[in-house]
Amino acid sequence: MKHIETDYLIIGSGIAGLSLGIKLSTLGTVAMVSKREFLAGSTTYAQGGIAAVMAPEDSFEQHVQDTLRAGAGLCKESIVRGVVQEGPARIKELIEWGMAFTKANDEDASYELGLEGGHSQRRVLHAGDFTGSEIAHTLYKKAQQNPNIRFFDFHVAIDLLTTEKLGDPPPYKCLGAYVLDAKKQSIVTFLARKATYLATGGAGKVYLYTTNPDIATGDGVAMAFRAGATVSDLEFVQFHPTCLYHPQAKSFLISEAMRGEGGILKLADGSAFMGAYHPDRELAPRDVVARAIDSELKKRGDPCVYLDIRHKGAAFIKKRFPMIYKECLRFGIDITTDMIPVVPAAHYFCGGVQTDAYGATDVDRLFAIGEVACTGLHGANRLASNSLLEGLVFAHRAYEFQKAPPVAESLEPYFSRVALWNSGNARNSDEQVIISQNWDEVRQLMWNYVGIVRSDKRLQRAMRRIQLLQQEIHEYYWDFLVTPDLIELRNIALVAELVVRSALMREESRGLHFNLDHPDKSDRLGQQDTLLRRSSSVSQPPPLQTI
Repeated sequence: MKHIETDYLIIGSGIAGLSLGIKLSTLGTVAMVSKREFLAGSTTYAQGGIAAVMAPEDSFEQHVQDTLRAGAGLCKESIVRGVVQEGPARIKELIEWGMAFTKANDEDASYELGLEGGHSQRRVLHAGDFTGSEIAHTLYKKAQQNPNIRFFDFHVAIDLLTTEKLGDPPPYKCLGAYVLDAKKQSIVTFLARKATYLATGGAGKVYLYTTNPDIATGDGVAMAFRAGATVSDLEFVQFHPTCLYHPQAKSFLISEAMRGEGGILKLADGSAFMGAYHPDRELAPRDVVARAIDSELKKRGDPCVYLDIRHKGAAFIKKRFPMIYKECLRFGIDITTDMIPVVPAAHYFCGGVQTDAYGATDVDRLFAIGEVACTGLHGANRLASNSLLEGLVFAHRAYEFQKAPPVAESLEPYFSRVALWNSGNARNSDEQVIISQNWDEVRQLMWNYVGIVRSDKRLQRAMRRIQLLQQEIHEYYWDFLVTPDLIELRNIALVAELVVRSALMREESRGLHFNLDHPDKSDRLGQQDTLLRRSSSVSQPPPLQTI
């Protein structure tokens, strides 16, 4: 057991965490914790790009209105306007750091801008169809050059360390985190003198089918909730309409940009169907497209629908979508001559840990940025390619806050009172099957009962079962030594419960939340967030408080 002290602790290593680490390193020392190898998160797998106003025919107001429209009345307009207006400066900075976006042509200095669902203008900067990978590698390379940043890969955060654990009265302060060194199988206490940041990404693995990488298990939301932070709007889970349907293709995303470039959704007989659901057809918001596909699959009993881009020609397809072309070809699908079999899959959490305009939570010195946070930008449905933009903007805002924080007091005086991690009578488990069984059951029930289309009865059944699983997992957690699998199981079960509770509280259909028993929007719930906060001792399974 050891202590590691730093000025700033960042848990997570995607676009938000890395760009924040680079900036905070000018103010002090930074420890960056990644549960797997660095660059294993969702940023690396983002195909589409970053939405920002870069063309003369575009405007901030158009981008704002597109975002508000997609958010279905739940966006915070001041946040939307701020993020949109700050976007070009963050893009310029990223380019200065070495990011190479695709140019319009060899002679022109302007960038090729993509069009995606819900956007009224072409404004999505991209690097082919592997934008996220290029961004992640650019940021990681720059971060590695900074001696003030220490990197800890294969370190799995277990719980946040707050003054509540010291027995102090509220309001609580976040002092750091207990972290499992997965390689050494030892618990490390990370102590942050100034602030702790959650940049842990989303929770797609709560669902059976997801476009997310395996590490997206909702760790940040779960840890923040257990630490007493408020979580917001977790019922709004975005299902990407087009995940490759193939038995050997694990969660491979077919980019939104393909529909933006003219791809048509079709049934097995070759007939297009989106015109029956929305006037914008394939460019309708993601929630509309995902529900349309779900409806057609249930109506016909087909396993998938198809995305057809063949009419654009082989040369265009190979140039614009080189990664998708190669990956599909690996599974025997030539997208220049074949339609692409696709199904919806859990993709992005619009809700998360509630923050202010600088990423601050209601636990002092704890911040959340990126997908783990609920800032008010996305509302009830995220506009395509706004997420990478949000990560950059809020990382910068969190940095600006630290340049002149309202309270400059160091947390170091608390460190001498921090207890070592105590495993008590916990022992090594020889029953890995229990973790696997509970993991599969959580994800299956979430897919069946809390998916694209919901009902009160399905949600109530999910709640009854998830509460039983929570108790079982809680008992198992305290009986056995922690492992990465056990930590993740504990987190996805808690996040699943939070999603179900949030969905039960929203008795309407809005954005990504569609309930058959409440099919219309409610004026009463129009601008209300769904807020949940822990209301008991952290040593017990946490009951919830509706705010």
